[in-house]
Amino acid sequence: MRRTTVCAVIGALTLGLLTATPANAEGSFYDPPSELTGSPGELVRSEPMRLGVSVDHDGDVSPLPGTATRIMYQSTDALGEPVAVSGVYIEPSKSWQGGGDRPLVSFAEGTQGQGDPCAPSRTLEQLLVVEDGSISIGYEIPSIYAFLDRGIAVVVTDYIGLGTTDRVHSYVVRLDSGHAVLDAARVASTVPGASVTADSPVGLYGYSQGGGAVASAAELAPTYAPELELKGAYAGAPPADLAEVMQTADRTALTGVIGFALNGISQYDPALVAALEPELNANGRATLDALSERCIGDALLGTGTAFGSTSSWTTSGSSLYQVAQRTPAALAAIDAQRIGTLEPEIPVMVLTGTKDDIVGHDQAKQLAKDWCAKGAAVRYVSVVQPASSHGTGLNHLTPLITRAAQGQSWLVDRLEGRAAYGNCAFLPVLP
Repeated sequence: MRRTTVCAVIGALTLGLLTATPANAEGSFYDPPSELTGSPGELVRSEPMRLGVSVDHDGDVSPLPGTATRIMYQSTDALGEPVAVSGVYIEPSKSWQGGGDRPLVSFAEGTQGQGDPCAPSRTLEQLLVVEDGSISIGYEIPSIYAFLDRGIAVVVTDYIGLGTTDRVHSYVVRLDSGHAVLDAARVASTVPGASVTADSPVGLYGYSQGGGAVASAAELAPTYAPELELKGAYAGAPPADLAEVMQTADRTALTGVIGFALNGISQYDPALVAALEPELNANGRATLDALSERCIGDALLGTGTAFGSTSSWTTSGSSLYQVAQRTPAALAAIDAQRIGTLEPEIPVMVLTGTKDDIVGHDQAKQLAKDWCAKGAAVRYVSVVQPASSHGTGLNHLTPLITRAAQGQSWLVDRLEGRAAYGNCAFLPVLP
């Protein structure tokens, strides 16, 4: 990155921090209605939204090339109940140069945190959000920019409970995640000013938490949203097997994501709460409570969880992975989030770093194997990483940046109707 660009980025971040005022700071837009009487994917409310600055993959700073609308739409939670979800629809400034209707990408962001200030709709407006002691940054903006720059409309879900004020964000809860992504795609054509239609081709894109949400959406779509014109799904570094991720993420810079996950699942599963309660010490309870209101920046810098072990959260000194393995109710609740038990009916790309130090490579490759075994059209991509990044998260984050263009180009090919070629036959010899 050029020195002038570095200065521009710092300036843009500082400008956002010093001058931007959070829209609806009182939370009025994000307060769900007392009763939801519509259908999944139905628009509840919308309002114009200012887009903040963008930093593209070349490091250049500019406004995002589109017009944004903040949205709230109806979805379905893990218990089958209606739920309001916030997000953003972005109408591109540029024309779509491909054939047919303008396509849509339902974009699932990577881990933002669990507090309401962490919502993607907030960081898309400001780039950097500092509120109530929480720090959140729009690190996914370059990838969103890339789709808009091609004339592709983008809808970004805030996920269930992130932004809206009625519940804790259900981080990595499989059904919540998949439903939120699919219902975001459903609602897009009904947003005022949207040029996409109910018949527009739709792609799903996500990395890390977003990769898991997209993977869940891809396999839920045939029964949950069969009417969508889905053409393909890119799932980068998907946490498909939460139990395994609880091992790899522990003692890393992002140990806190384990707390996000348990907080999210616990609100739906009283058995998990009952199983964990006697296992947690005072520090563990305080840490989980603090994480429920914090963003990813706080997990790295402000909650004391970075490079710590979940064994410091328990009365026995066992890690939470070890606790789960010996506690049937906890293990069942975690295993219920497993992705790969259903067959996607659209082409899927699964990309994973071979030494990913947060979301383990083996479990991501296993997702590809599981889908291949069911007959899905899978393109598996392993990013060979010669050395460990020792829990810093660098091996997890690097493919998000270095392989973004590959994932985006693959998905655009699907949106343009080009044939997809899987490589399931080669999985046994791929890293």
